[in-house]
Amino acid sequence: MFNFIENNKILLGLISSVIAVGAYIPYFRDIFKGKTKPHIFSWFIWGLLGGITYIAQVVKGAGAGSWANGLTALICLVIAGLSITRGEKNITLTDKLSFGGAILALILWFLTKNPLSAVILACVIDTLAYVPTFRKAYKKPFEETLPAFITTTIGIIISLLALEAYSATTWLYPTVLVISNSLFIVMLLLRRKLIKNNYGKL
Repeated sequence: MFNFIENNKILLGLISSVIAVGAYIPYFRDIFKGKTKPHIFSWFIWGLLGGITYIAQVVKGAGAGSWANGLTALICLVIAGLSITRGEKNITLTDKLSFGGAILALILWFLTKNPLSAVILACVIDTLAYVPTFRKAYKKPFEETLPAFITTTIGIIISLLALEAYSATTWLYPTVLVISNSLFIVMLLLRRKLIKNNYGKL
């Protein structure tokens, strides 16, 4: 098993990249159908952050394991653009504070010269960026495309296996993504079940 992983880094990188792109097909479909309402704050920060960490991974020799991250960053920015007209319109104070914190952390990233510090900040930024989407999805769990998050998480796990150099700089950020996405998926499932059960009692 481990020999297969070591000998097929490029193949795993390609697989994770295909999954990264394919995962968002249902998400785009639901956006244009009006079923999914992405939060612009989250997707803009995720796109910007993904691009930053992709560059950091390339510099540290992540190789094929970084491809999915680069593609995902581009897709996130496209979704952020669509969010302007097709996204969540209810922007709360919590959303604004989270967005402001993420921007502040991005500024700190530009000031640091240490790649590991940059990735740690990236993890903080990504978590803050998740707050608006998590808040919105908690209240409206059916306005997110669950299969997209599940497939994306699988792709990130494969990209971790495809890393050609393992260090905190290369594996920390995608690991945080897996944890964040997994918590989000569990929350969506529980909230949907609760709402369906309550609706059935009416």
